[in-house]
Amino acid sequence: MCGLAGIFDPRGRRDIDRGLLARMTDALAHRGPDGRGEHVGPGIGLGHRRLAIIDVSGGWQPLYNETGSVAVVFNGEIYNYQDLVTELEQAGHVFRTHSDTEVIVHAWEQWGPSSVERFRGMFAFALWDEQAETLFIARDQMGKKPLYYARLDDGHLVFGSELKALLQHPGLSRDLDPLAVEDYFAYGYVPDPRSIYRAISKLPAAHRLLWRRGTPQPVIDAYWDLEFRDPDIHDLEDAKSGLISRLTEATRMRLMSEVPLGAFLSGGVDSSAIVATMAGLSDQAVKTFSIAFGDRDYDESAYARRMAERYQTDHHTREVSPDDFTLLDKLAAIYDEPFGDSSAMPTYRVCALARERVTVALSGDGGDELFAGYRRYALHAGAEKVRRALPLGVRSPLFGTLGRVYPKADWAPRWMRAKTTFQELALDSCDAYFRAVSVINDELRAQLFHPSFRRKLQGYNAVEVMRGHMRRADTDDVVLQTQYLDWKTWLPGGILVKVDRAAMANSLEVRAPLLDVRLAEWSARLDPGLKLSGNEGKLVLKRAVEPMVDHDLLYRPKKGFSMPLARWFRGPLLPRLEAMATGARLAETGIFDMDAISALVRHHASGRWDHSAALWLLLMFDSFLKQSTEVATAGLQNA
Repeated sequence: MCGLAGIFDPRGRRDIDRGLLARMTDALAHRGPDGRGEHVGPGIGLGHRRLAIIDVSGGWQPLYNETGSVAVVFNGEIYNYQDLVTELEQAGHVFRTHSDTEVIVHAWEQWGPSSVERFRGMFAFALWDEQAETLFIARDQMGKKPLYYARLDDGHLVFGSELKALLQHPGLSRDLDPLAVEDYFAYGYVPDPRSIYRAISKLPAAHRLLWRRGTPQPVIDAYWDLEFRDPDIHDLEDAKSGLISRLTEATRMRLMSEVPLGAFLSGGVDSSAIVATMAGLSDQAVKTFSIAFGDRDYDESAYARRMAERYQTDHHTREVSPDDFTLLDKLAAIYDEPFGDSSAMPTYRVCALARERVTVALSGDGGDELFAGYRRYALHAGAEKVRRALPLGVRSPLFGTLGRVYPKADWAPRWMRAKTTFQELALDSCDAYFRAVSVINDELRAQLFHPSFRRKLQGYNAVEVMRGHMRRADTDDVVLQTQYLDWKTWLPGGILVKVDRAAMANSLEVRAPLLDVRLAEWSARLDPGLKLSGNEGKLVLKRAVEPMVDHDLLYRPKKGFSMPLARWFRGPLLPRLEAMATGARLAETGIFDMDAISALVRHHASGRWDHSAALWLLLMFDSFLKQSTEVATAGLQNA
C-alpha cells in the first residue's frame, strides 16, 4: 500500500515545480512511511511514498522498464503478478526485481491500455511512457484504491491518492461543488466521480485515463463492469462448493507478504469466514484484531472471542468507551471531504490496534454487497412486489397521500413507523431504493438548504446518481438491481473509502478476499434466490461456511460498527451542536437555513425525534469546513 502524486503538462514540456511535487508527495507520507521517490522529466512529474510489502529490498518506486522509457508509481497489490511475470518473460521481457509493480510497466509495453484488464488485485497507478508521450492512469475494478485528479486553468493535470495531495497546489480552486453537497447530504458521502470540490474529480472504479501529449482531452473509459445479466447457477450444493473453492483461492492469494499479516475479526459472518479460511491455509496462528465496546448494546467482542478460541488465533481486543468521540475532529483530516459514516471511528481504532503488530490485515468487506446481506434488500424486494402488482397511476396517489398524512413516529415501535414505507411504495423502484438508503430524505434536505442554494442546484437531485447506474444495470430482477446500485455507489464511495483512509492513516494495508474480481464475477452468476431467501440474506455464504462457523454466530442479528449518536447529541455533544447551529462557519457558506438547523437540534434534544443521522452529517460538514480552511492557510504559507 502506498501513495502517489503527479503533475502532467499535456500541452508541452514546461518545467515541473519540484518543490510542489515534493509537497504533494509528502502529504501522503502516512500512506507510505518506508520511503519516497520521484521521477521528473520534461512536462511530467511523478511522486511516490512507499509502504513496503512485497520485495521489500528491491521494489522502490518510481519503477522503470529495461530502457527507462516507461515509469510507474503504484498504490496497491497485483495478486496474480507471478503468472503475469511468466507470460511476459515468455514474450521476451526482462525483470530486474521480484516486485508486482514491475509487471505494470512490462504489461503496458506488451498490451497497452488493455493491460489493466489482466490485473487481479487492488490498485491505482500512474504510468508515463516517454516515447509515446502518454500518461496512463487506472484504478482497480472494485475501487479499493483511490485516485483524484484535476485540470488547472494553466492546462496542467494534477493527480494523487488523496485530496490532501492535490490541495498542496496553490492554483487549485477550493470552490465547493453544489451537486456534491446535495449528494453528500443524501448519501452520507460524495459518490464517484465527483469530489466535494468543483475542480477535482475521482477516477471511478474500473476506469482508466489516457492522455497523449498534444491532444486536447484525455480519454476516460470503463474497462470492466459487474454483469448480472444471466444468472446460471441455481443449485445450492454447487454454489456452496464453488464459493468455498473461490474464497479459498482468493484468500490464499492475499496471504502473499514479506511483512507480518493478520485479520480483523468482528464475529460476524464475513470476517469469521475469512479467519476460518486463513486458519486452514496457515501453519501458524492467525493474528486477529477486534474492538470491544463498554456498552453491551454495541458490543460484539464475545462472538469474535469465540471464533478466536475455535481457531486458536493470536487474538487482540481493545475496548473503546461508548462515549469515546475523541476522533471526531481527526476524521476531517483523514477523509479530506465530508464523510458521514460514524463507524469510521471504530474502524480507525481497530486499524490502529492491528498496526501495532502487523502491516497487512485481511477484512470481510464485500460480503453484504456480493451476497445481498443488507436487511434493506429484503424490505425493498417485498415492497417491489406491491409496486409491480399495482400500476404507478394507482400507487402514486394512494400511497403518496398515506405517506403525507401518516405521522413520523421515531418514538414508536418499529411496526408503527409506516410513513417511510408508504412514501416508498408511491415511487418507482430506483427512486424508492434511493429513499431507503438516503441519510437525509428529500423533504428534510429542502428544509435545511437555504433557498439561494437550492436555486444553485437548478433542479438537481442526488437520485440522479442512482438513476444513471440503474439504466446500466441490465437486469429486471429487483435484488440484482439493488446489488448493482450498491456496487456502484455504497461500496466504492462508502465502505471502501472508510476502510482505505482509516487504514492508511495508520500505515496499514487492508486486503478483502471477498472482493476478488473473479469471485465477484462468479457471484453475479448466482440465482438471486441463493443470495436472498425470504428475509434471509447471504444464504449461500452462510450455508457454505456452516462447517467452519458456529450456527448461532451465522444466524444471529447483524449489528455492525454502530455508534450511540442519539445519546451523544442529547448529552456530551449537545453544546457542540448548539455552537454549530449558532456559529458563523456553516452560515457563511450560504448553503444552509440556520433556523432550520437550530430547530433540528432542539427537536432532537427534546427526545421526541431522532435526528442523529442528519446532525452527524452536519457536524462532519462543519468539521470539514474547519479543516479545509486550515489546509488552505497552510498551503498559502508553503507556496
